[in-house]
Amino acid sequence: MASKTKRHLVIPDTQVKPGYDLSHLKWAGRAIEDYRPDTIVHLGDHWDMPSLSSYDKPGSRSKEGSRYRDDIDAGNEGMEILTEPFKGIKGYNPDMIFLTGNPENRIERAIEDDPVRLEGVIGYDDFELCGFRRYDFLEVLQLDGIVYSHYFQAAGTGRAIAGSIDNRLNKIGQSFIQGHQQGMNYGTRVLPTGKIYHGLVAGSFYRHDEAYMGQGNGHWRGLVVLNEVEDGNYDIMPLSISYLEKKYGG
Repeated sequence: MASKTKRHLVIPDTQVKPGYDLSHLKWAGRAIEDYRPDTIVHLGDHWDMPSLSSYDKPGSRSKEGSRYRDDIDAGNEGMEILTEPFKGIKGYNPDMIFLTGNPENRIERAIEDDPVRLEGVIGYDDFELCGFRRYDFLEVLQLDGIVYSHYFQAAGTGRAIAGSIDNRLNKIGQSFIQGHQQGMNYGTRVLPTGKIYHGLVAGSFYRHDEAYMGQGNGHWRGLVVLNEVEDGNYDIMPLSISYLEKKYGG
């Protein structure tokens, strides 16, 4: 009897912060309603947490008015918008996974830097995950022969594995999917046995431009559907944010 293949839907970094348009999250929920993936993986960087950013010192102009609670509320609202279109579908219960990104990890770093003042006051319990199961920052998750993480670190160095997809496949050693890096970069490696390893880097699902990137905001943004997932192999189906807007924006 043939094994049942799976469908995964990958949500790259959403970078939610107060005052930004979240229409695309509703479009993502509508796509989930239509495609009914078995597994939904959010790659992290949802709660952008600018109030805790190390790039802005306390008291700086960009820091002024930026507050922890506002950041949490914005991300929680985004999660509700994302999940509302499909949460009431009878009999549909996808496996929903959230991989903590480095912006969310700012909460842990802030507590470590000032435990007396912040321990028990702020924390991951403030997240409204709306059915997602949260995994820790840089935790590696194995799903149907694919390893997922916000990004991957080289063994013994603590540094992120970077470079070409082929270089990453060489170091990771199997099909992988990560976020963290804007745009989409995808490639495969065919082994002598005929087995195919897939590598996917997809780190942007938001409508706004990031000020720190200057002129470099022209990167691809969207969701990625993986069809026929089995033992690390799949057919890839990207859904750009412009396509989602045309299909669901009305």
